[in-house]
Parts: sequence; structure tokens; C-alpha cells
Amino acid sequence: MRRMIDFECGGDRLVGTLDEGDATTGLLIVSGGNEIRSGAYAGQAAMARHFAELGFPVFRYDRRGVGDSEGINNGFKSSADDIAAAVAAFRTEAPHINRVVAFGNCDAATALAFHHDGIDALVIANPWVIESNTSVPDAPTPPSAAAIRARYLTRLKNPRSLIDLFTGKINLKKLAGGLAKAAQKEAPSGLAARLASSLTSSAAPTYILVAERDTTALAFIGAYKTPLFDAVRARADVTLSKCDTASHSFADVTAKAWLYDHIGRALSAA
Repeated sequence: MRRMIDFECGGDRLVGTLDEGDATTGLLIVSGGNEIRSGAYAGQAAMARHFAELGFPVFRYDRRGVGDSEGINNGFKSSADDIAAAVAAFRTEAPHINRVVAFGNCDAATALAFHHDGIDALVIANPWVIESNTSVPDAPTPPSAAAIRARYLTRLKNPRSLIDLFTGKINLKKLAGGLAKAAQKEAPSGLAARLASSLTSSAAPTYILVAERDTTALAFIGAYKTPLFDAVRARADVTLSKCDTASHSFADVTAKAWLYDHIGRALSAA
């Protein structure tokens, strides 16, 4: 059964949805960006239904200032109280659960790495490590050098791109600018440093999932390979798995099945 839940966070009324299940492990889904709890094209609602049908209770919610929830939206970096309130509401409404696994994609993944008190395991997909150049919460940013390099490598492997180059269909000025950006050596961002620190000090087993041709994931992978994440990579209870897709939300059939399989493994782990 699916039912609506109201709960309080800092004096504001937040709204969540509980898909009930009998299992003692529950799944908390945290939305990325400014998405409502159903997710893009109702993807998170479908995910909740899938795992509830397997017996796992699933809780989704709108953080403050998003969707049906009251308050001011201050972005993912300021969502600690929202996550904590959602965890508390989940445990109250499903008192039989003794273990909470949380899933988030993009900046929701990063938010969970920062703020996961009361959560027993993390499944974080395509963590966001790109610093915004604006004061607007969660504003879009240009692609990283790592993402540009990957895009050019893909294009160079395509014979059609070489034909376009020799026939003048490619803007050489734009190409030169892109190559210059791709050649840059980027130092990990402050956001990446905070993510590395949070994952290093965390006691929660963490499953990192990446769509290996997604631009957000490429920026994360670039940072993850640096010494900044040495201590994270050394943790026996942190794993990184890659899916051969460019879909940021694992929307294609194969990627969706891959994502569900990995979340299922985290839910079933002892």
C-alpha cells in the first residue's frame, strides 16, 4: 500500500510517500536537484513500487521548498535537517525496520555523503563534485575538462567525425577552444574535497554507482582517481561500480536493470 506522510522539519511541513513492505530493511530515496519525490518521469515512484513489491518499505519526500513541502529551498548542501527529519519519519511510520539504506543520484548522492546520521548504508550514484559559479542553489555549470576529454575521444573514434572535419562541417575555432579546455589539468574542487573527507570518516558501507559516459560521473571519476580519495578507495566497505551508459538517471532498460540490481544487493546485504 502507498500512503502520504506529513512530517515536520524546522517548523515547516514536509510531505513524503511511504510504499509499505514487511522487510526489516527500508529504502530511503533522496531526490536530486530540485526534483519532486516522484523523480524525473516518475522514475523514483517506479523504483519505490518495484522494491515495495519485493517486500522492502520505501520512503520518498520533498525537501523544504520543493514540491508539496513548505519552507525555503536552500539547495542540497543545506539539506542535513531535511534528510534527518525524513529518516526519523520513516522509522516512525515503519517501526519494524531496523536498517535504512539510502539512495541518491547526482547532488542527492553528495548530500547523502555529507549528511547520513541514522542511515546504515549508502547507495550514491554519479556524485556531484562540480562547483557552481553562481549563488543560485543547484544551478547548472559548464562540463568539466574530464567530460570534454571523454566527449572528444568518443567523437574521434567515430569515422563520421573525421569526415566532418575534412569537409569543413566542424567549427575549427570551437574545436580549438574545446581542445584547450580538455587539455587543462583540473585540481579537485572544494566540493570533491568535502566529499572525500565525508566518505573517509563515514561508518556506513557505501556503494558508489556511476554511469561511465555521463558528464557528471566523468567529473566525479576524475576526482576519485586523485590522492584526495586514497583513503576512500582503501576502505573495504566502499565499492565503485560502473555502468556502460550515458544516461545520468540510468533511464534505458539495461541501465535501469543494472541500477535496480545494485540497490537490491545493498538492501539484501547483512
